[in-house]
Amino acid sequence: MKIAYLMNTHPYASCTFIRREITALEANGVSVERFAIRSPNTAMMDEADQQEIPKTRVILNVGGLGVFLAVVKTVVTNLFGFLSMFFFAVRIGWRSETGVIYNLIYLAEACVLQQWLSQSKITHIHVHFATNATTVAMFCQGLGGPSYSFTVHGPHEFDKVQAIALPEKIKHAAFVVAISSYGKSQLYRWCEFKDWDKIKIVHCGVDDGFLTVSSPPFPEKPCFVSVGRLSEQKGQYLLIEAVSKLVSQGYDFKLILVGDGELREPIEAAINRFNLQDTVEITGWATQADVQKYILQSWAMVLPSFAEGLPVVIMESLALGRPVISTYIAGIPELVIPEKSGWLVTPGSVEGLVDGMKTVLETPKSQLEEMGKIGAEMVKQEHNVNREAQKLKQLFSSIH
Repeated sequence: MKIAYLMNTHPYASCTFIRREITALEANGVSVERFAIRSPNTAMMDEADQQEIPKTRVILNVGGLGVFLAVVKTVVTNLFGFLSMFFFAVRIGWRSETGVIYNLIYLAEACVLQQWLSQSKITHIHVHFATNATTVAMFCQGLGGPSYSFTVHGPHEFDKVQAIALPEKIKHAAFVVAISSYGKSQLYRWCEFKDWDKIKIVHCGVDDGFLTVSSPPFPEKPCFVSVGRLSEQKGQYLLIEAVSKLVSQGYDFKLILVGDGELREPIEAAINRFNLQDTVEITGWATQADVQKYILQSWAMVLPSFAEGLPVVIMESLALGRPVISTYIAGIPELVIPEKSGWLVTPGSVEGLVDGMKTVLETPKSQLEEMGKIGAEMVKQEHNVNREAQKLKQLFSSIH
């Protein structure tokens, strides 16, 4: 079986789960060729991500002339197919978030991809995220290319379903993957009932790099870790407010923010304003090995997000035996079970974070360790990337 994976950008620092999925598929005997629309615009920290770069063919690397020649060849050899997709691109472009011009650019990119896939004898394309890369895959199929499927993560895809033509993409896909039951329910909302059978759940997963790591004892001093892009939707700014309230109540602990992003400057300003320089540390972007190290230095992971799909970092933390404080949104309650593998708080509530973190600080370490074991077993059963890759392999096999 020979399939293609198409991404908007590959590799991508915050999408290591895609790389893990591809590696697991290859370990299960699936031949995978990587394709991306554009190259990464930042340096890759992880060696495993660096190794993906030479394996990935990038559409826009052919340049404007290369794209133009691919369009000309398609027009000459498949005029009917091209015109059909041209009018289709115009139709969905009128109401899309990017407009008609960008959808015609996606069509041109699909011409390049279709010719590459034909040369490589690819039988199916799988895409992650239901945005522009899935548009390219849909146009590629319309030009005579292979069937396609795609994985929907959320939350952004569910915020703009009409703008990204999600119903059309589901309609034309061989199948669609949701990463949680919550995601599956949202996809049901945006497709016809006759297409419900297309919606399948395949979880994102972690590999042996997390599943087989022995969890060391909890450190003596209480420590929380929060891993993710420093952005509005992740809620770290409110976490700083919660920390300031706990410190003012006399609690002594440390918070490590692992990540970087557009909200770093306001967060740093808040740290200075509340005099939390000795309590809060921002590491910047980190390798997978560093992420593991920071998680294992903690008593619990805190992820106060306002919008998510089902964060892989929660799986990573639980796999390493550390309970999680997060919010009642999207697929998170499917993995963080209150009082068993962690705690859930109201999104946007500083007081909820204060109460959740105070609970951790006042819980005996032996009980935290037991919760970590429960979480690790849940991840082992539901989010083992090799097991999930086997589900994907079966889905790919079913369409041939």
